[in-house]
Amino acid sequence: MHPRIPRQQAQELQEQGVHRAENDVRLGAGLAVVLAGARRRAVRDGDRQIDTAHLLHSLLESDAEVRAVFDEGPRIARLLGYLVQRSIGYGLRWQSAVEDSGGVPVVAEAAGLSPLAAGCMEDAHERAARHGRSPARGTDLLAAIVVVPRARAVEVLERAGIDPRELSARLEASSSR
Repeated sequence: MHPRIPRQQAQELQEQGVHRAENDVRLGAGLAVVLAGARRRAVRDGDRQIDTAHLLHSLLESDAEVRAVFDEGPRIARLLGYLVQRSIGYGLRWQSAVEDSGGVPVVAEAAGLSPLAAGCMEDAHERAARHGRSPARGTDLLAAIVVVPRARAVEVLERAGIDPRELSARLEASSSR
């Protein structure tokens, strides 16, 4: 059985005109770890693409600065509980659909990232640049994710009782310090 997210060499992807986020030179070590964790989770869950919920789960696992935004404790435990459940029931309906904002036509077989997750990665780089940073950090990616109402990660946050707008405001306040 082959994984749904094929592992291809960078050269093969370039020849096919495919861009994968891990080939992005703007990607720092922190987000490279997040992306690798999200890719492993997507393959393990049998998902066709890495979506924003995979990115959120990986951010929580690997980035202490992101975890600190959630104030640790019961909120983060409940959130992680929902994220874990997606592979054993909650979120199974997502396996047959591509995560999309609904704003543009969906490419059915994009390499690696859902269209929404790819947009969030791009927005994270832009946010970091606006704040005079490069490469983007985990908090930049989290800030990009929480402002997209149709993101799967936002749905998970809301089910866990976490207000994405409050989280976005907290992230913006901390970046202006």
